[in-house]
Amino acid sequence: MTFSDRLRELRKEKNLTQEDLAKILGISRSTIAGYETERKEPDYETLKKIADFFNVSIDYLLGRTDIRSPVDEITEAVSDDPELLEFWNTLKEREDLKLLFKQTKKLSPRDIKQIIRIIKAIEDEEDKGE
Repeated sequence: MTFSDRLRELRKEKNLTQEDLAKILGISRSTIAGYETERKEPDYETLKKIADFFNVSIDYLLGRTDIRSPVDEITEAVSDDPELLEFWNTLKEREDLKLLFKQTKKLSPRDIKQIIRIIKAIEDEEDKGE
């Protein structure tokens, strides 16, 4: 998929018009239309705004991966371990760990599992101390 395909798909998933998205991003509707018809390309700052708004990675927007976000990558890595998956599902909502999740894109699924296990061990130890 191309950037234009991804942008259109994400916009429609949120039931937004081009005008709605333009207002959210602080750009014109014609600029959004240009992105979706491949007549224009966003600058880096706009690309970051789009990725942040839709909660996807820039690589996903550009069609370089089908994994929408680092959170999805971690979910995929721990999906074969029910205990880790359950723990991950509570952990992924924590704002204080969002930066950590962004760092996983260079890690193997095995390494991701190991990190989640370490975080779980720390959390379990803290729970015992309370």
